[in-house]
Amino acid sequence: MAHKFEIYKDKAGEFRVRFKYNSEIMFSTEGYSSKDSAKNAIASIQKNGPDAPIEDNS
Repeated sequence: MAHKFEIYKDKAGEFRVRFKYNSEIMFSTEGYSSKDSAKNAIASIQKNGPDAPIEDNS
């Protein structure tokens, strides 16, 4: 699989989500106090991401 979400614990003990494509980290989320909150973040990205508008600030 070329892409995946990963849930991991940071040094502060918070759960974070990162999205990897071909082993390269594309983005990482803020820290969450529970794993369930991190899973909810993934579900939100999967649900709302495909229709998100593109804002070009260049």
